[in-house]
Amino acid sequence: MDKQTIASSAAIPPIGPYSPGLAVGDFVFVSGQVPLDREGKIVDIIAPDQARTSLENMRAQLAEVGLGMDAMVKTTVFLADMNDFAAVNEVYAESFTEPYPARSTVQVARLPKDVRVEIEGIAVRG
Repeated sequence: MDKQTIASSAAIPPIGPYSPGLAVGDFVFVSGQVPLDREGKIVDIIAPDQARTSLENMRAQLAEVGLGMDAMVKTTVFLADMNDFAAVNEVYAESFTEPYPARSTVQVARLPKDVRVEIEGIAVRG
């Protein structure tokens, strides 16, 4: 099995021992993207803005292998507070068109660097 690491210089570097993205065959797995800049600093405070930055980081990872957000088939949105769901959902809708990716959204006890939003996904080439 041939695996290709994806690490866009336009997105955040990994903050642990993992690949920001991994291409395996026709599948591209994008690790959870959080609202950090290249120096690892949180760039937004409110959840919708954090979601927008997380999605921009995801877009950068996909662009590294020549894909756009339309290649995304499954996402998982992690929220520190489910009360942010509606506002994050509005921002999320700006990044995708129909047919939308399948999605799960869960509230978690805590996210890396105490951010409010993290988004991961699976894309397909072709």
